[in-house]
Order: sequence, then C-alpha cells, then structure tokens
Amino acid sequence: MPLFLPRHCTPVIADLDLADFDYPLPPELIAQHPAERRDASRLLHLDGSGDLHDRQFTDLPSLLRAGDLLVFNNTRVIKARLRGHKASGGQVEVLVERITDADRALAHVRASKSPRPGTRLRLGDTPFEVTVLGRQDELFELAFPGPVLELLALHGSVPLPPYISHAADHEDESRYQTVYAEKPGAVAAPTAGLHFDQAMLDHLQAMGVNQAFVTLHVGAGTFQPVRVSHIRDHVMHAERYEVPADTLQKIRETRAGGGRVIAVGTTSVRSLEAAARESDGLQDAQGDTRLFITPGYQFAYVDALITNFHLPQSTLLMLVSALAGIEPIRRAYAHAVQSRYRFFSYGDAMFIEATQTP
Repeated sequence: MPLFLPRHCTPVIADLDLADFDYPLPPELIAQHPAERRDASRLLHLDGSGDLHDRQFTDLPSLLRAGDLLVFNNTRVIKARLRGHKASGGQVEVLVERITDADRALAHVRASKSPRPGTRLRLGDTPFEVTVLGRQDELFELAFPGPVLELLALHGSVPLPPYISHAADHEDESRYQTVYAEKPGAVAAPTAGLHFDQAMLDHLQAMGVNQAFVTLHVGAGTFQPVRVSHIRDHVMHAERYEVPADTLQKIRETRAGGGRVIAVGTTSVRSLEAAARESDGLQDAQGDTRLFITPGYQFAYVDALITNFHLPQSTLLMLVSALAGIEPIRRAYAHAVQSRYRFFSYGDAMFIEATQTP
C-alpha cells in the first residue's frame, strides 16, 4: 500500500444500490445499556480470508503482534443536548453539532416551527438565553451568553443515539465516553473505543503494540439515513478531523517495520484516509472531510479495523464492506444476528482484516 495518495485524489463511488447494504435486525439485539465491564463484550473476527471466528474482546491481544499500530480517536463527547422553550412558550430541543467559536455553535433545533433569525430560546433547568443568528442548511447558528462548553457542561445532557430508548443517566456520562477521551467536541462517541479499559491499553503497550491518536469530532450526521437509491448520489456529511504529524510518522515507521495499521473505529479510518488525500504525510493534516468510503475504495493507510456493528443501509456499513468485501460482511452480519450478538453503540465488536488479494 502507498504511504499516501496524490493530494485531492477523489475516490470513485461504487455504482451500487442502497438495498445492497440492508439486513434484517431483530430490535431486541440493539443494546440499550453497556456491558458490565468495558472489555466484557464479544468480538467477531473476520479475517483476511473471509473466515469468521467467535471470540471475546479479551482475546484481542492474541490477534495483535508487536510492531502493530492502533490508531484511536481521542475526541470527547460533550453534553450537547439542551431542552427548553421559545419566548412564545413552544417547546424546543437543541442538539449542538459543532462549536464554531467560544460563544457560537451550529445546532439542530427541533420545534413546532423553525425559529427565525433573532428568535430567543430559553434553555436548561435554570434557563439561559441563546439567540438564533441564522441558518446554514439544516443547522442553525446560535449565539450563547457565555462559553458554549461551560454552559453545556452545566445544563446539557449526553446525546445518546436515537436507537437508545432511555434518557441519559449517570452511567451514560461515564460509559458513553472512551477512557482516553481528551478533546471535547463530539456529539456521538467513537464507539469502537468504548471496549478498551486502561488495563487493556497498558497490556497492549507492554506487548509492543504501539498507539497513536487522531481527532474527529463525530457529528449527529453519523446517524442520518441514506435517502437515495443509488449510493453514488449520496452527499456525505462533513466532519472536522485532525491527524498529527506524530501519528503520520508512526504510520511510516509501522510500515517500514512490517507492522499493521489498525484503526479503532470508522472515525479513525475516515481521519487517516482523509489525511492520505489531503496531506504530504509530513505535517499535521486537518480540515473538514466528506470522504465517502464504498466498495472498490483503495485504502492508503488502514490494514485492519476494530469496530462495532452498524445500522442497515448506513454509510458505515458501506465503509466496512469496502475493507472486507460486500459478501464477507453480509455473512458476518447474518452470523452475528443468528448468534445473538449485541448491536450498535453499546453492543459487541468486530475485528476486520482487509481482504487479502492474490
């Protein structure tokens, strides 16, 4: 694999139908709460030959070797959901998507009528006012009366995914967050990382498995359905990413030493592959990415992936199908359903190795 692709190289989107990425999922397999321990999940191993192996997440060290590089997303989930009402009395719910300045944010706003510029919203249990400044596509620009992060920490709640039915509680505040979360800004967790506890990280490091970090602030767009029949017509949502030069250097060293680059989560994949297309590989890579990874995509950096199970017809299911192949992923998901694996954010994990080519 090349260390990086030509800058601004645009991947070809496969001419496939949305139905190619559907599968039946019994609702009771959608995990509503985390496992008792972070590492207590199951792990479905899809190897490079397409064979499946039922394992436990505690078996992960046996699948890794000294010289491999694990790449984690160190974003931190913020308490991005706020509830309140408009001056007229109508109820409103705000989900902050991106903080654009100390006291400015772009947000989804749910109300009986879309608020117009100048509308004031009273949010939180001890209300404070935000002002609607305008609109950018489906997002509203909001002015806060103080630092957005501080106000969210005091008045917001954890923005659990729409398929989790309970309101966020104290358990979610700790478990819907990786143990290495550092940089606040995500409205959804990079859930593959939720399986790692500090003991696992320390054990892997002692084995000689190296670690590196990227930052991608996961947006609510990760849950948006694909609304077109032909996936090449889908417009990917934008997310902000950063890949430090130190991480790119570790990738070069890993490749030179014969090790594998293993992304922890699809957000790490998107960050690394975006960097491969927008960076010379020698300095920090950062920016907004709309990279859409579908079958036929040529991976520049990623050799394997640790990930959770993804929603039917989702762009994330397309991404894992690009790495392992459509048919192996179909078989893996059918096996996972039959074997009663737990799905989505609080569910079980997969270890996917890139398809071996002759």
